Amino acid sequence: MTDFASQQLVQWQEREALAEALVPIVGSLYRRQAVVTEVFGVSLVGKAPVTALQIHDQASAKAGQPIRLVESLELARVMERMELGRVRVDLGKLALRFRASGSTDLSAWAREQLAAVSRDKVPMPSAPQDVVLYGFGRIGRLVARLLISKTGGGDKYRLRAIVLRPGKAELLERRASLFERDSVHGPFEGTVRVDAEREALILNGNYVQILYANEPNELDYTAHGIQNAVIIDNTGKWRDAAGMGKHLECPGAGRVILTAPGKGVPNIVFGVNHHTLGPDDKLVSAASCTTNAIVPALATLDEAFGIEHGHLETVHAYTNDQNLIDNFHKKDRRGRGAPLNMVITSTGAATAAALALPQLAGKLTGNAIRVPTPNVSLAIMNLTLGRETSVEEVNEHFRKVSLDSPLHTQIDITTSPEIVSSDLVGNAHAGIVDSFATLVNGRNAVVYVWYDNEFGYSCQVVRLMQHLAGVSPVRFPAPGT
Repeated sequence: MTDFASQQLVQWQEREALAEALVPIVGSLYRRQAVVTEVFGVSLVGKAPVTALQIHDQASAKAGQPIRLVESLELARVMERMELGRVRVDLGKLALRFRASGSTDLSAWAREQLAAVSRDKVPMPSAPQDVVLYGFGRIGRLVARLLISKTGGGDKYRLRAIVLRPGKAELLERRASLFERDSVHGPFEGTVRVDAEREALILNGNYVQILYANEPNELDYTAHGIQNAVIIDNTGKWRDAAGMGKHLECPGAGRVILTAPGKGVPNIVFGVNHHTLGPDDKLVSAASCTTNAIVPALATLDEAFGIEHGHLETVHAYTNDQNLIDNFHKKDRRGRGAPLNMVITSTGAATAAALALPQLAGKLTGNAIRVPTPNVSLAIMNLTLGRETSVEEVNEHFRKVSLDSPLHTQIDITTSPEIVSSDLVGNAHAGIVDSFATLVNGRNAVVYVWYDNEFGYSCQVVRLMQHLAGVSPVRFPAPGT
């Protein structure tokens, strides 16, 4: 082996050792203090050492400078010795701020900075928030995975129940199996047990009651010890205020989130217009996956460059709404075999975008093409901007937004020319700008935004739930500061 090759191996082993030391501290901070440790918005909680290495390498590529594991480990050790409030601490952002500060003592500097989010200044929520999933389909199961994976951090929200249509008791085993195994997203990271006698699932030790109903107003949640619950309705069946309002007729129900576009209720894209919600907004729609993908990108483009008008074309993975083979369907073309065809269909994303961004009303059109892939979609935004720009300026704008802005958990950006849809399965952002596909000619810009229309959208739903329940962790450093 050459000296250079030996040096590379030694460097890898040194970085691997740093990651192996970092991971247990991250886990301890999460379980003991409900502190989430992340790098540019990507959580390190529950990650293997090699994944922590990958996260740092990807962050370095995006930041344009090294995000070093040795600095992350030193910062985490400082956090471990402090009593912090319920916060999300971004090691990548802290490292960049330390370098810009001129200080030479990272530990001392970090202690001084983190004092702003000590437990006496950032109190913990007084009681856990109860959550109920009404429906257990694609989105319901992914939201359940997210909720269960986060329960260990101070137990500030708990999945208490899942509501299904009445059926045979033995079908619970099948539903548990669908939760545990997923053809797209892989196996559930944990344990799943079925308590047939009590009709419950025990997921990573969390007892989740299974309830049955045909209508949203048929249940008494208080009979199961559930109080003031956020009901996440992922059936898509009751989309207007009257239908969604049936949930609130149930004792123990507090607020309702619909995981589909709503009619006559606020349609919210978390990160963009969630601040418009007040305590009296009990019925809220999380809009659609496509709306969540495009609205953050449109919002920041409009702020930076202005948008005069544009067209949105969605290349969308097929869904359960389509037929596997040709058969009758109430909508045009969707009856043709989904795995065999590209299918032109409609989308309400352009109209929905204007609901979240009123300044764009009447400026956007939209259409969609369903394609033979099971997950990850692509929005193509063909826009006329308010001023001339360049590919470099547009991409640099998105890079900065993805690194450090109020939208950094909504917007990601690719740093590889070889990205394809399957690479983005499991990406937690609402949308991912493909920097290598950006086109600009004067004021005309074409921006390609990928999105995991299942997982990324489910993450947005959970963020909205946290906001409604008042259990969103404080972010440190504050985005954009």
